[in-house]
This record gives sequence, structure tokens and C-alpha cells, in this order.
Amino acid sequence: MAHKKKNEANDIQGTGYLSNIAFDSVVFGFSGAKLKILLMEYHNTGFFALPGGFVKREENLNDAVRRGLKERTGLDHIYLEQCYVFGDTTRHKPEILKTILEANGHTVTDSHWLLDRFISVTYYALINYANVVPTPDALSDSCTWYDLDSLPELILDHHDIVNKALQTLRANIDQKLVGMNLLPAQFTMRELQNVYEAILGEQLRRTSFQRKILGLDLLKRHEKHYSGKAHKAPYLYSFKK
Repeated sequence: MAHKKKNEANDIQGTGYLSNIAFDSVVFGFSGAKLKILLMEYHNTGFFALPGGFVKREENLNDAVRRGLKERTGLDHIYLEQCYVFGDTTRHKPEILKTILEANGHTVTDSHWLLDRFISVTYYALINYANVVPTPDALSDSCTWYDLDSLPELILDHHDIVNKALQTLRANIDQKLVGMNLLPAQFTMRELQNVYEAILGEQLRRTSFQRKILGLDLLKRHEKHYSGKAHKAPYLYSFKK
């Protein structure tokens, strides 16, 4: 529930939004060596959270998620997968949301709509790291990429959400053409292997990986990528449409 515009925070009754339903997004990017996710840091709290938000009464859920991600990344047509619904009673910690609102100058009572219990529909998104200029929301000081293996402490159950998203991403790594969303239009086999290794958290044998990927018949081969040493120039590939 990281994305909360000022008009949402000021709306005691939550007018215009569905009650008790939120969404949270694990936004994956690949820097060339590291798998990263996008995190928000709330103003004057030291609290870190995933980007998320709320669903308008006349809005489709997926449209709400895309709206929230566009506001954080500036991008349209982001690849999304819904991965889980988090609804345990233990995730309800109104004192955390109250601290966030008060740190931003809002006076809230115990009946404030953001202090109620929320069930969160969670997604993972895959975007090209180089195309994003992260933008914080009205309650946050920053929106920044963090290495997946060195995340700060997150509020509520957001660590569990990250772990579930990563688990789902790993399960979908071949079927969902994961690399297509994390790499430029053309890439080397080594770059694609780097993506797989970052997601899986393990080293892969080059020959076995290439045999597996080429056997899936997902790639189109292009001219070699020359970088000064012609005899070592790797081929470039792209995903078939």
C-alpha cells in the first residue's frame, strides 16, 4: 500500500475507492548483473515499502495497477503477472500507517480509512531497468532501485510479497518469456544467461543453458556483435514475436 496520493490520504471516508482492497507490486528490473526491485521510502519515517495503491470504484483492478506503476515509472504497457492475495489478519498494523500519515502532516483518527484492515492483491512487473526514471509519490521521499539480495527492512508483510513474487517469477521463467521484458530488443546469449542466473540465484553451465534455450525455439539469431575482437564476437538474438 505504498502509493497513496494526497487526495486519498485526505479522504477520511475513502470516497471513490473500494473499501479494504489494495494492490502491491514487485517491480523487477535487471541492471546487467543484478536483479533489482523498486522500493518507496516514506517521508520522515525510515519505512520502506513496495509501490502499490487502491482501486477506484469504477476502475478495473488491472487498470488500477497499471495506473499506479505508470505514476512510479512513467511507462505504459508494463508486463504484469498476478501472483497472490495476501489477507492474513497479522498484516493489519494500523500504527504503521498512522505514523506515515502523521509524518506527512495529516491529523488522523482511529476511524481513518487507511487504518482499516486491507487485503492486498499482489503482482510482479518486469521492466527494462534502463527505461525507468523512478518517481516518488506524495507521501514518499524516494522511489529507488535496490538489489534483491540486499533489501532494507520492509513494512507489513512486504518481504513475504517479494518472496512470493520471486517464487512465481522462477516458476514462469521459460513459459512467460521473462528475458524479453528485462533485456533490450537484441541481446547476447551471455546477457540472457545473466538474467536467468540472477533470477534463479545460481550459476548455470553455458553449454547446457544454450542447448536448452535454443531447443525452446524462442529466439531469432542476428548478426554478430563486434567489439574489437572479431573471432570472439557473439551473435545477437531477439525473441520471436
